[in-house]
Amino acid sequence: MSYFRAVDPFPLESPDFTKLHEFYARLGQGRLSTTRCARCGRVAWPPRGFCPECGSDEFAWADLPDEGTVHAFTRQDTGLPAGFAGPRVFAVVVVGPHRIFTVLVDADPDRLTIGQRVRLTPLAVAADHQGHPRWLPAFTPSA
Repeated sequence: MSYFRAVDPFPLESPDFTKLHEFYARLGQGRLSTTRCARCGRVAWPPRGFCPECGSDEFAWADLPDEGTVHAFTRQDTGLPAGFAGPRVFAVVVVGPHRIFTVLVDADPDRLTIGQRVRLTPLAVAADHQGHPRWLPAFTPSA
C-alpha cells in the first residue's frame, strides 16, 4: 500500500517538508518548545517559521514548562477522527504565557476541573510513510 499524503490527518514532521521539524523532534523527547524570533525576541505559540511581530524568518528554539493548568475543556463522544477512541477530552491549557489547544489523555471528563494542573504527555500517532515516529502535544492530569 502506498502512502497518500493528501489524506494524512497529521502534520508532516520531516525536515524534508517543514523547517519546524525540531518542534516534533523535541516533543518526541518529552519537551514542549516553541520559536523565539532571533530579531525581536518574540516567543510565539504555536511555533512559526516567521515572526508575526517583525516578519523575520530567523528563529531559535525556546523550551516551555512541561506543566500547565486547564483553562477550558470539552468532551467529545461522537464524530471522532479515525484511530481515536472516545470519549476524547479537548482542552485549552495555560503553559507559561501561552494558551495551548490540546487533547487530554487519561482524563476522566467527569472529574476534570478548571484550574487543574496537567503535565505534558506527548501523544504518539501513526508513523509517517518511512516509519518515523510522530507526535502531537497532549497533557495528562497531575496526580
